[in-house]
Amino acid sequence: MSDPSSAHLLIVDDDERIRELLKRYLIKQGFMITAARDAAQARRLLSGLAFDLIVLDVMMPGEDGIALTQWLRETAVTPVILLTARGESRDRIAGFEAGADDYVAKPFEPRELVLRINAILRRAPRVEQGPTGPQTLVLGRMRYDLDSGELRDGVDPVRLTQTESALMRILAARVGQVVSREALVDHLGRDRGARVETAQERAIDVQITRLRRKIEADPRRPRFLQTVRGEGYMLSAG
Repeated sequence: MSDPSSAHLLIVDDDERIRELLKRYLIKQGFMITAARDAAQARRLLSGLAFDLIVLDVMMPGEDGIALTQWLRETAVTPVILLTARGESRDRIAGFEAGADDYVAKPFEPRELVLRINAILRRAPRVEQGPTGPQTLVLGRMRYDLDSGELRDGVDPVRLTQTESALMRILAARVGQVVSREALVDHLGRDRGARVETAQERAIDVQITRLRRKIEADPRRPRFLQTVRGEGYMLSAG
């Protein structure tokens, strides 16, 4: 791809401190970042989004990084960089045999990781997976195009208000991550398409309820647009 820094990366690491440090650093380098805390969450994200590259920790509880890489290689060619505290040759070999493209031993310099990411992306085309393409978010039978902001129920377009469109853009850009009410108020307040009266936290709840009616099969039991008690809202794909 011609501009590696515009790539969408998936970071998978059970260590929250490392996950957040990597996320902040890579965002500063111009990448779009989605993060997952384990293989199960990564699988859910991968079912609805395609990524240009995955940075994946090997040592995780439950399914480890090597097993997840093997699963990924059954259907996709997305580049994978494995992260691990292990540095022995047999572990590196196991990672490459699973289908990894590169292997970085912890601790490492973030700048080195960026150089390795860019080197892989320069020789790899932007990944396209499945009929919906890399910029489409799958929400059950609904499809949301991240580029155009268009929501469809099958082949039929679903009309969104200006505020609903703004909410979808904000939440879809952070799929799998909690977005606080305060952050939504701030983003909507700066969004030229959002109405002024929506910049209140209570009004956010009303707008979320209305948006659920358009994307959820059962709005009272939301599967995709979830409330995280005490924290905010999260959009989940799958």
